[in-house]
Amino acid sequence: MKKIGIIMGSDSDLPVVEKAINTLKEFGAEYSVNIFSAHRTPEEAREFSLNARSNGYGAIICAAGKAAHLAGAIAANTTIPVIGIPIKSSTLDGLDALLSTVQMPSGIPVATVAIDGAQNAALLALQIVGVEDSAIAKKLDELRKSATEKVLAKNKEIVEKYNV
Repeated sequence: MKKIGIIMGSDSDLPVVEKAINTLKEFGAEYSVNIFSAHRTPEEAREFSLNARSNGYGAIICAAGKAAHLAGAIAANTTIPVIGIPIKSSTLDGLDALLSTVQMPSGIPVATVAIDGAQNAALLALQIVGVEDSAIAKKLDELRKSATEKVLAKNKEIVEKYNV
């Protein structure tokens, strides 16, 4: 199984990132968690991304707020899929982070989820590694089926209660 890397720009991102960590745990995925800053630890961030493939990673999730250049800095040094989580900040409610993450130049793609969308980032990373990992793919299929069943059960309750 390919590992999934999770990198956050600051420990203040941890409350959001924990949703991704918990999702990966639920799936039994192998992962690592680090704090690297595109601005304060650029060499360490670069080193991680340059060696990600040889270290067994299949996807990398990057969470950062404000200027949010972390996902782009990581993606600049690897061809492994990078998923950015823009983190909501107190200044612009995460819009700055969203735009910094999603507006990548041609040739350096970063998949971007919603502001504070850590669970979707983890699910996307699992889908990426699930291309070659049938056990992960099966668990993703089961999750989708369960979600469908929950919605249909709620629909049935509403129909029975409100339709005449």
